[in-house]
Amino acid sequence: MRRHPVSSSEPPANQGTRNDWATLKTLLPYLWAYKWRVLLALTFLVGAKVANVGVPLVLKALIDHMTISPDNPKALLVLPVGILVAYGALRLCTTMFTELREFVFAKVTQSAVRTIALQVFRHLHSLSLRFHLNRQTGGMTRDIERGSRGISSLVSYTLYSILPTLVEITLVIGYLVLHYDIWFAGITIVALLVYIGFTVAVTEWRTNFRRTMNDLDSKANTRAIDSLINYETVKYFGNEDYEARRYDHSMQNWETAAVKSQTSLSILNTGQSLIIATAVTLILWRATQGVIDGTMTLGDLVLVNAFMIQLYIPLNFLGVIYREIKQSLADMERLFKLLDQHREVADVPNAQPLAVKGAEVKFAHVDFSYEAKRQILFDVDFTIAAGTTTAVVGHSGSGKSTLSRLLFRFYDINAGSITIDGQDLRNVTQTSLRKSIGIVPQDTVLFNDTIEYNIAYGKPDATREEIVAAAKAAYIHDFIESLPDGYGSMVGERGLKLSGGEKQRVAIARTLLKNPAILIFDEATSALDSRAEQAIQAQLKEIAKDRTTLVIAHRLSTIADASQILVLDHGRIIERGTHGQLLAQNGAYAQMWERQQARQEVPVSSPRADDRDAESIVA
Repeated sequence: MRRHPVSSSEPPANQGTRNDWATLKTLLPYLWAYKWRVLLALTFLVGAKVANVGVPLVLKALIDHMTISPDNPKALLVLPVGILVAYGALRLCTTMFTELREFVFAKVTQSAVRTIALQVFRHLHSLSLRFHLNRQTGGMTRDIERGSRGISSLVSYTLYSILPTLVEITLVIGYLVLHYDIWFAGITIVALLVYIGFTVAVTEWRTNFRRTMNDLDSKANTRAIDSLINYETVKYFGNEDYEARRYDHSMQNWETAAVKSQTSLSILNTGQSLIIATAVTLILWRATQGVIDGTMTLGDLVLVNAFMIQLYIPLNFLGVIYREIKQSLADMERLFKLLDQHREVADVPNAQPLAVKGAEVKFAHVDFSYEAKRQILFDVDFTIAAGTTTAVVGHSGSGKSTLSRLLFRFYDINAGSITIDGQDLRNVTQTSLRKSIGIVPQDTVLFNDTIEYNIAYGKPDATREEIVAAAKAAYIHDFIESLPDGYGSMVGERGLKLSGGEKQRVAIARTLLKNPAILIFDEATSALDSRAEQAIQAQLKEIAKDRTTLVIAHRLSTIADASQILVLDHGRIIERGTHGQLLAQNGAYAQMWERQQARQEVPVSSPRADDRDAESIVA
């Protein structure tokens, strides 16, 4: 058998901070997938700017030709041809090329957003249970939302603002160098460099405030989501004001960072206006002096002024655009960091689908720890013969539920092996493995959808008849039919509109519908009353026939007829055998049995778990 390296139980190391170029490098392949659209959009972009720069040139020609006398026959020709044809055509071309650019590039942007969002979604589902136990749902969802929006913003600002402005600057400076005194190009270039340098420096300084705002916003959102998810707990302890104070504390910190960000914006805008005003004044002074000296015409003065206006109007927004681009890059950085998260449990190269024959399960000398300093399982060794039932009992924290998580390969073990029909779980695909196993967990969490959807989740392509049959087998069909909306009834967030017993029966129906070769019952009837438990137990035994079944139980009466019973204590198997054999040993199992039998002899008056009325779900 192939030897596997010992897997680390520590969370993956921090992937490090991305820089802006790394973020852009990650994004570019998604855009370049539509390279012909990208190239066509860039062509339209250049065309729009060439037409835009041509407008002042036409104005210059018109003004220079207006020096002819009104009675000159050329006057009748120049005005209609110059204004209506040249000027109008260039204005139309500017708008047309701009719209064509956006028309062509729209699919590129939206497809990139969709592809990346889907990839992140798939990647999050592929990460280990350890990551999801440590995650903060509110902050993570906000990062995904802002990151997706940041991609669209970055592409829009770059393609529709930055690149067009750079093209226009190149064309304008080129024309000034070729046709006028070097001072015009010199003043323009120096002003642009000072303007851009000042904007970048101040915006970089302001970006720290924006990053802080993002972090605090995510923390505040995480705190709010967590509080709302635990609504009932908040109400039980009357801690509404306490939760509001915690949320307000987070928002106060966010407010402080937001104020700093806004006030620093005023500094940026004032400096930009000063640089632009100085440059325009100097250029117009040189142009005016040229007209006075006779080296420039009135048309040249209008041309230079028009060029400056066309250049500095978009530059006026450079600070905002640069800041938004930096913000978009920061948002995308957090999104792509999710993609950088190490996939702790991954299929090996050339992993094969699990080939289930009899479905024999074997744990061979398994050691496992969630954390390096705290080992959970020690040399666990047992076999569940094909088609038989093995039960595992023990005190809380003994490692019972860990066995089911390892069988699903939510984690990789530290030593030993787990096999199904002789195939090591680390050598088969995770998809095929989990398709072959069904579980009824102790804590059933449902989707905020209909009862029918939650049952059908075990087999998404199931027919209505199959769903109803599974519900009947789980003894929940009559309850569902009693509801006003029947199978279309919404179960609420995490299924909170249903009682614990009702949720567990939905989980049983879901697993029955999946029809797996291997079954795991993790305290499957813990939330049921005695009568319902007996009915469900009979059904569970029926469906467990001829299936390999692992039962994790607290109530020993439910597993008395198991083929094999394992007693776990602090991660070690201390006893094993049938119910009768273990009682005869008079060990830990016999003591647990006696205690539970003694408790059952004492009559306890308590409401049935399933006597809770259906008011919540009807509402």
